[in-house]
Amino acid sequence: MRTLISILFFTATLSAGNWPGWRGPSGDGISPEKNIPTKWSATANVAWRKVIPGEGHSSPVIWDNQVFLTTSLTDQNKRHLLCLDRHTGKTVWDKVVVQSPPETIHRLNSRASGTPATDGKQVYATFMRAEGDKVIAPNVSSERLITPGKIIVAAYDLDGNKKWKTNVGDFVSAHGFNICPVLFEDLVIINGDHDGDAYIVALDRDSGKERWRTMRENRTRSYVTPIIREIGGRTQMILSGSLSVASYDPRNGKRHWSMDGPTEQFVASMVYNGEYVFVTGGYPERHILAIKPNGTGNVTETHIAWRTTRGAAYVPSPIIAGPYLLVVADSGIASCFDAKSGERHWQERLPSGHSPSPVSANGLVYFTSDRGVTSIVRPGKTFVVIARNELGEPVSASPAISRGQLFIRTHNHLYCIGKS
Repeated sequence: MRTLISILFFTATLSAGNWPGWRGPSGDGISPEKNIPTKWSATANVAWRKVIPGEGHSSPVIWDNQVFLTTSLTDQNKRHLLCLDRHTGKTVWDKVVVQSPPETIHRLNSRASGTPATDGKQVYATFMRAEGDKVIAPNVSSERLITPGKIIVAAYDLDGNKKWKTNVGDFVSAHGFNICPVLFEDLVIINGDHDGDAYIVALDRDSGKERWRTMRENRTRSYVTPIIREIGGRTQMILSGSLSVASYDPRNGKRHWSMDGPTEQFVASMVYNGEYVFVTGGYPERHILAIKPNGTGNVTETHIAWRTTRGAAYVPSPIIAGPYLLVVADSGIASCFDAKSGERHWQERLPSGHSPSPVSANGLVYFTSDRGVTSIVRPGKTFVVIARNELGEPVSASPAISRGQLFIRTHNHLYCIGKS
């Protein structure tokens, strides 16, 4: 598949079975593994279940025998980075990264929503540190006071020793904070879209020092984690958000191309199938777009291959499965499209609403709902459900896949599903 061939980073992790950041080794939810569980419950086919203190919607990341995730002990004003043993679930180390009063959040958000990332040497985590007096919330329909603050990025080695911690800039949003670091070459890249002077910033992995910063014109919050691909002889870092879709050079932050809209706010990450990049979002309008990523400058009128507004997702990211693009809307309505033409093959309801993003392995797509029901679907022109598995707990985090096991974080536990 050209999508995997084009990946410039995390190449070694594909064979090692690691899941090193948001949406896995390729940043798009796709695992190259084959023997992934398809049947489980809260008690069956579970290697271990670990109580996770506090609250958090961040997804677990895995490197070799270590599992990393973040949590907020909000009543103690502490934000934590945890390391667990992948064989037992026992806590290996627990570090307080930020001490801060709780920031204002949306009811569906948490104060530990940013998924960390690791390169096998260090693990990188992001939190918001609330600072200053409350301000009137920008870009909201009803006037209210919210908490401003700073974006804090920290690096720890795999033994839990802090290597550096830095404040990269302001952050203000009525919906709260959620930024997942992206690793590329020797950089840690942070998307600082927010309702103020927004920016994308790259830090040196070893020191935390700023290497480049690009301002974002539209001063509008989004929560999109960029993807990085080699396309048309250019290294492209692509993301939606801040009233646009745009591509940048991740080495220096210079923009390749941009597209206006198609709406105001975005959460879902984009995906790439070797021909088009796909965006789904957002608020106040919902769109699914297939974009030809070979342009320069503003490509709004020239590079949209196809578009639909029916079945779009705001929070869950889409996923590519061979010739198909699969999307589940927040309401739980799932759709399967022909990725090249945009033809919809089917549209079906899955159990309850969906916030987690789907993952795929061995030709199957795993959709986990807000109620902890995972529907396993075989992509194709007809709707085929292979299995449905219930944990009986609410879920807001996206699953992770590593070495034949599935890791699902509920609101109370982290489950390691599959044989030890």
